[in-house]
Amino acid sequence: MKLTIHEVARVVGAKNDVTGYADSPLVKAEFDSRLIGPGDLFVPLKGARDGHDFIETAFENGAAVTLSEQEVADHPYILVEDVLTAFQALAAYYLQKTGVDVFAVTGSNGKTTTKDMLAHLLSTSYKTYKTQGNYNNEIGLPYTVLHMPEDTEKLVLEMGQDHLGDIHLLSELAHPKTAIVTLVGEAHLAFFKDRSEIAKGKLQIADGMEKGSLLLAPADPIVEDYLPTEQKVVRFGPGAELEITELTERKDSLTLKANFLEKSLDLPVTGKYNATNAMIASYVALQEGVTEEQIGQAFQNLELTRNRTEWKKAANGADILSDVYNANPTAMKLILETFSAIPANEGGKKLAVLADMKELGDQSVQLHNQMILSLSSDALDTVIFYGEDIADLAQLASQMFPIGHVYYFKKTAEEDQFEAMVKQVKESLGAHDQILLKGSNSMNLAKLVESLENEHN
Repeated sequence: MKLTIHEVARVVGAKNDVTGYADSPLVKAEFDSRLIGPGDLFVPLKGARDGHDFIETAFENGAAVTLSEQEVADHPYILVEDVLTAFQALAAYYLQKTGVDVFAVTGSNGKTTTKDMLAHLLSTSYKTYKTQGNYNNEIGLPYTVLHMPEDTEKLVLEMGQDHLGDIHLLSELAHPKTAIVTLVGEAHLAFFKDRSEIAKGKLQIADGMEKGSLLLAPADPIVEDYLPTEQKVVRFGPGAELEITELTERKDSLTLKANFLEKSLDLPVTGKYNATNAMIASYVALQEGVTEEQIGQAFQNLELTRNRTEWKKAANGADILSDVYNANPTAMKLILETFSAIPANEGGKKLAVLADMKELGDQSVQLHNQMILSLSSDALDTVIFYGEDIADLAQLASQMFPIGHVYYFKKTAEEDQFEAMVKQVKESLGAHDQILLKGSNSMNLAKLVESLENEHN
């Protein structure tokens, strides 16, 4: 981190005199006192605990200086009105100082995968850094900026949205050279009036962009009213400027051809949605001078952030398609489409465990019920439902599937229904079967995945 104590004080508008402190170069910035090392800047944020309570610990661990909203005795400190605002201002300044190219990615689905893919492709030609894990909010994004290696040339930032205005703040901080909106779905609908307001929030990614910058957006009518007029907007999807012309899906890989590529791309991931993510990442990489040959080679050794869609093996030999990190209607529809399109194993059947999708607000039951359009008794043998808002969907499915091929377990405070659900899954799952698990993280389907991996009754 190419910053000094006096420089930080100047950037954040220090309310105290820091000239008496040595103008030492800082190593990195940390808001967790346990991660502080010699020469670091401590950022005492207010969360479940007030970071100011850990200033002494930070200095015991070697901090050179701390930001603070109050006077600090016996230690170098930079007095500010609000630590988080100062932290964000410091990150914005650092981006300007380093001149790194910023690529911003948001979307209801696909933003993490697209971020990973784009960073992977850019790294073939440039020193590239990306958002680590889910550090994609008003704290995580500036943390990512201040932690990028000093020789970084391209920075790929994921931008998350829980409320209207979140993306505006992050875009104004990062000033992206290029921005991507992967998809507008129903994620966090509990915090938005409707899907149109979600689209409005996502398109705020253009707010911090210079005139003429590149923005990629889906060919979805919901975004029309919010497309910027001063950026170069490129749409993707069926019939749009960028589209997939050929797609072959397999259990653990896919091959795609796009209308702007000379050759097909082979990817070690599955899912039509991942083909779209790869197409978007490829287009942006090409704009940055990465060759099509480099793109094709890079995709062959692609590694994505864990805890997303992942094939695992049950203890009895069955194949598990685990997608239990999060869920919303668009994501559930896409994974059901992908799972249904994958050929069944010889002598095996296909099962699905579907759990509640959270943060859908007043429309939750209705949005769950719409999933009936993505369920087919021709593609799936058995469906097991778990939760509360998904109950009506289970009832609808029981009228579509043969008797004994649909099960419903209500989520309760006790674990008995979850355990009964696990027992039913194990009884239904054969050695040659494939099973999909999809639900919000709070539904704890990860525990079911672990149980299937470790034992079979």
